[in-house]
Amino acid sequence: VQLQASGGGVVQAGGSLTLSCAASGSISRINGMGWYRQGPGEEREFVSSISWNGGITRYVDSVKGRFTISRDNAKNTVYLQMNSLKPEDTAVYYCAAGRSSYNIQYAGVENWGQGTLVTVSS
Repeated sequence: VQLQASGGGVVQAGGSLTLSCAASGSISRINGMGWYRQGPGEEREFVSSISWNGGITRYVDSVKGRFTISRDNAKNTVYLQMNSLKPEDTAVYYCAAGRSSYNIQYAGVENWGQGTLVTVSS
């Protein structure tokens, strides 16, 4: 499975950005996609995930109520709508794919996309 992420950029605090990740290749092997991020000097952390067939969504507590993950099954694409961005959201965001939204959060990511940089200025 190949993952192509896009949509990063520079935004002021309080602003919004939408990230996209398109999957190609052996799509049938995955049933969930999501996002991780890695801030400067920090470890990579889970942000959000969604299942393909039930739309089950998961979020890290720090983004609940601000970020929304969604999917377009026809396009094999997952989106991360990020609102009310804060400087602490500054990170490289990585697209991830796995066998379920649960697996992406807890049991290991099977495929990684390249990162896309999000910079939130204060």
